[in-house]
Amino acid sequence: MKKLDRGFTLIELLVVIAIIGILSSVVLASLNTARSKGADAAIKSNLNNTRAQAELVYDNNAGSYAQVCSDPNITKAKAAAEAANGGTVGLCNPSQNAWAMSIQMKSQNLFSANSGTDYWCVDSSGQSKIEDVGLPNATTYQCQ
Repeated sequence: MKKLDRGFTLIELLVVIAIIGILSSVVLASLNTARSKGADAAIKSNLNNTRAQAELVYDNNAGSYAQVCSDPNITKAKAAAEAANGGTVGLCNPSQNAWAMSIQMKSQNLFSANSGTDYWCVDSSGQSKIEDVGLPNATTYQCQ
């Protein structure tokens, strides 16, 4: 009788390793996308929560939004949104009668019509939406 070899050849092992490598790269790419979407959700949540706090500031300051961006709770929410994006600084524009805040999203080019950077914007009129540009200047008090 002949003796049978019961092992894998080098080619078979290399093929299996290559398949595992390809599958792991697909999984890692999916994880990066999920991580970016999670960061975007944190940015949206933090900025949307500032709206209720801004109304408290408005009530406590005799009907003025001028102190909105210096309020400690809004500052913390803005800092948390900035940290979720990796430290990109957001904009907060207050005035007597209105305010707006905008922070760059983590994932890029998902919603932009012009394939640019996406920003999440909230303001005193109740808007919260994705925009192609952040607040253009310090006197913009409404999402575009």
